[in-house]
Amino acid sequence: MSNIALGDLVIRKSHGGDIVFRVTDLYEKDAGQWYCVLKGMYLRLMADAPLTDLELVDAAKLNKAIVDLEFVHNDGLNRIMMRRGRDRNRMEMNRSEASKKFDFFEMPGRVLHLDGDEEYLRMCLKTYKQLNIEAIGRCIDESAQSQQVIALIDEYRPDILVLTGHDALLGSGKKDLGNVQNYRNSQYFIEAVKQARIFEPALDDLVIFAGACQSCFEAILAAGANFASSPMRVFIHAYDPVFIAEKVAFTPINKTLDINEAITATVTGIEGVGGIETRGKFRLGLPKTPY
Repeated sequence: MSNIALGDLVIRKSHGGDIVFRVTDLYEKDAGQWYCVLKGMYLRLMADAPLTDLELVDAAKLNKAIVDLEFVHNDGLNRIMMRRGRDRNRMEMNRSEASKKFDFFEMPGRVLHLDGDEEYLRMCLKTYKQLNIEAIGRCIDESAQSQQVIALIDEYRPDILVLTGHDALLGSGKKDLGNVQNYRNSQYFIEAVKQARIFEPALDDLVIFAGACQSCFEAILAAGANFASSPMRVFIHAYDPVFIAEKVAFTPINKTLDINEAITATVTGIEGVGGIETRGKFRLGLPKTPY
């Protein structure tokens, strides 16, 4: 065996080192042939690769990946804050003189985020906090989310449910993209969405995002999700579910969110994320008290 171990950051030589992965498992497939289970460092992708195809990430490659991740994060936050500023300016212009004596208080939608990747979950929860969104997170393996989702919805009563983690098209199934058995985890996201809809069938009462890299978009939407990945079976970014949830959380309750604006606010864009018309979850209150 090589010197590659669990937790190492690696790239695949056969793919030109395009994606940085973390090694999460090693197993022997054939006599003397070792494979690794890989999870993307910033893409919600899971893959298997022979140990001989992997090499450790050098310092320069790792530094670039970290810088790229921070840029995506900060650029997304900046664009969101600029949009919120424009929205507030429009709201102030429409206020009556009487109401201008008092400040509004804001009640954005609350999020329950179930993620199959603990590291990604921590990143997402940090971003929700920076965006002033109340969010509860639970690290639950994709295959177990359907078994726990109803109890968690009942406990936390979220406005927005995020079901994500990692996914991928299996090598043998790339010619039949409509068969959910040809995806690593799509069937689990579908079942978790179905369970959530047993608890809350109304699409506008509980807004659901589900999926990860290359997930079976059409089947996840058909199960009852408002937003899903991945329409063109591309890789999606770790922060894509957060940016969708933010748009829902801060769109007024009496408005249907702009689907195009919501999708283009993600890192991956319309090839990676899609959805249906959905009402927002943001409420204003008046007055804001000093207490």
